[in-house]
Amino acid sequence: MKFKLGDFVRFVDEKREGYVTRIIDAQTLGVTDEDGFEIPVAVGNLTSVHGHGVVAEEIDQPKPIQVNVPSVNKIENGIYVAIATDDKAGNVVHFHLQNQSPNILLVTLSTERKEKYAGAFHGIIPSYASTLVYSASLADLDLWPEFTFQVLVFSKADVKPIDPLVIRKKFRAKDFGSEQKELPQLKNKGWLIRLDDLVPVTIDAQKLKESFFKSPAEKKTVAAPSKEIDLHIEKLRDDHHFLEPDEMLQIQLAHFQNALDAAIVHHYDKMIFIHGSGNGTLRDKIHKLISKNPHIKTYMDARKEKFGYGATEVVFK
Repeated sequence: MKFKLGDFVRFVDEKREGYVTRIIDAQTLGVTDEDGFEIPVAVGNLTSVHGHGVVAEEIDQPKPIQVNVPSVNKIENGIYVAIATDDKAGNVVHFHLQNQSPNILLVTLSTERKEKYAGAFHGIIPSYASTLVYSASLADLDLWPEFTFQVLVFSKADVKPIDPLVIRKKFRAKDFGSEQKELPQLKNKGWLIRLDDLVPVTIDAQKLKESFFKSPAEKKTVAAPSKEIDLHIEKLRDDHHFLEPDEMLQIQLAHFQNALDAAIVHHYDKMIFIHGSGNGTLRDKIHKLISKNPHIKTYMDARKEKFGYGATEVVFK
């Protein structure tokens, strides 16, 4: 049986189910279960569960809606990706491509990660309709590929054809910094991100001015990190046994960078990163990043009597 990303599957030999979130090779898939762990499973040990999942609802006889601010059911004409959470598997999110326009879209979606490419979706999306195109684990955001949407716009109306669109998108943590909302055409909550950005963004000068005078309580703050950050992968991820070495390294480096940035925001004088000895790869990567950071005065091996050569102390300017 052939599976694709986003399929809801059940394990043959045990009472467990989840979503296909990664194709490891021709015989092995990564399945994220309801606890948010991605498990490598042989294709022969999986069976499809039909009639399950988030289903996009098409709207009969749609009418164009023209408003300025996106809300639950009223959004500007355009092309969006609705990233919906899953009620059953907390860490899994589903990407729905939404055509909020009177045109018909012919769409392909491909992914690229470390110069390796894969086709994820191709199809036709009617006007004012939504289609599931991808699924992934939100916990692995740092490992998500770059998405390339190629869109051909078709209209029966007497209008000049527009050029095909090529939309490249690399999702970042900031894309998910806002509160989840009810998604148009879907039953789940999540985030709505515009892809085509055909309407120019206008800045409200008055609101921008007011934002400068907000009280500290009104401004979003960055949580203060611990002054000792343990980067051992088993401290960061419960499912580290299923991760590839390069995936572990990327997770560790992302955690390091987030803690370092937070320390700079809070004006720390120093902090310690525990990276272990190992083969020295993580240590070398961290030292390279530290040496290029303009906010860092110096760095050194931290308390050799306690950590040996397995930790680095950073001194800020």
